[in-house]
Amino acid sequence: MSEQQQQHTNPLHGVTLEMILTDLVQFVGWEKMSEKIPINCFMHEPSIKSSLKFLRKTPWARQKVEVMYEFNYKKIQRGKQQSIQE
Repeated sequence: MSEQQQQHTNPLHGVTLEMILTDLVQFVGWEKMSEKIPINCFMHEPSIKSSLKFLRKTPWARQKVEVMYEFNYKKIQRGKQQSIQE
């Protein structure tokens, strides 16, 4: 498989960390995120800004968020399609 084909099937290709967080917050919510990844920036006064700051400095936490995004990718895409149609 060529690199271009691999990137086409990679849900993280071309997606920023801010986009990932925004989508997860919209379609999963802070509460569920903090249950699955118990970090302070998700549990106490969560915000995109504080979460971005922490995740950019903490590779293990960022990886968990990316895995959560990939796991929920189809749900997120369906939600986006529904909101476009409404």
